[in-house]
Amino acid sequence: MSTVEFHHGMPDKLAYACRLLRKAYRTGARVVVTGDAAALKSLDHQLWTFEMCAFVPHVLAQSEGSVPTRQHDTPIWLTTDPATAPGERSVLVNIGQTVPVACERFARLFEIVSNDAFDRQQGRLRWKTYTAKGWQVNPHEVKE
Repeated sequence: MSTVEFHHGMPDKLAYACRLLRKAYRTGARVVVTGDAAALKSLDHQLWTFEMCAFVPHVLAQSEGSVPTRQHDTPIWLTTDPATAPGERSVLVNIGQTVPVACERFARLFEIVSNDAFDRQQGRLRWKTYTAKGWQVNPHEVKE
């Protein structure tokens, strides 16, 4: 792990995640998104509907082995377990409340923390965990 980018302060973290993933896709990044199953399912739906004329190719991997091999090259991989994402992927986006498993395997980690009080509290705990590991943590306040 080289850097953790803390994007915080947005009212709707999933809408923000959609915009971040659209940007990542347009730059050719191969991304894994992690969080709890309900949040990933909501993000999956929003990625299909957040912009009428945009397409962000992604796949929701609900369990290991649940995605056909032909879809393993999909640029955006949504999963509760980042360790199961296939291929070389250098970016991990966390929309969850805990430190993601296997986050050390990624060159960059993006934490998305909304302005919700509980989300901020959990984000602070993750921040402390990352700094205790000696990782570089960069804050990015989102003004919407």
